[in-house]
Amino acid sequence: MSLGSSASFTADSMGLDAIDSGTSILLVGDDSDALQSVFYRLVAAEEDERSVVVATNESGRGVQRALNRAVRGAGSRSSVLTGTGASGTDIDAIDDLGDLTKLGMNLSMHLSESQQQTPRFRAGIYLCSTICAEADDVRSVYRLLNSNFLSELRRGDGIGICALDTSSDIGASVNSVVAGMKTSFKACIEVEKTGRREATLTTSGLSGVDETVTVSL
Repeated sequence: MSLGSSASFTADSMGLDAIDSGTSILLVGDDSDALQSVFYRLVAAEEDERSVVVATNESGRGVQRALNRAVRGAGSRSSVLTGTGASGTDIDAIDDLGDLTKLGMNLSMHLSESQQQTPRFRAGIYLCSTICAEADDVRSVYRLLNSNFLSELRRGDGIGICALDTSSDIGASVNSVVAGMKTSFKACIEVEKTGRREATLTTSGLSGVDETVTVSL
């Protein structure tokens, strides 16, 4: 757990009721709708928390609406870096997803500002596979995650969720990228859509959580 961490984070709608502060979760799957549903339910902030979301394929307003659907009022407790659409209240547009140095600096700034409002935070990247496709070298994505995403979890009272669509063409072997990222993340959740509105989550690295969980979408 992180230094100074307090109560665990919850995701009751998915049966995940005790995620330790400092936990980093790699979220992977080949169905974008199922992946998106699970992502927002994990990253949506409760009343004493804030969300900081990097959204590569969705507008800031779309992210806020998705957060509200997951947890009532979560959209108003969020900061969004978006690769689609314009800036607005608590929304900053990203000009170039391939400029990972600038993206990392902006992410760190938003996380710092968020923790000045309330110490507890949920950080999320959706989709990391898009960033991998835009980057000149996938290794630079690893540096972004370790220097600006995972490092904040080690210092603060928060959890992080990084979603990667394994059906995406990222210009490299998706399996190799996932294997490489797993070495940096504390936990992994594999999302498999098993029905029209149902998915199976296969988890590893989450204490007190069943290895397989079935959730409604």
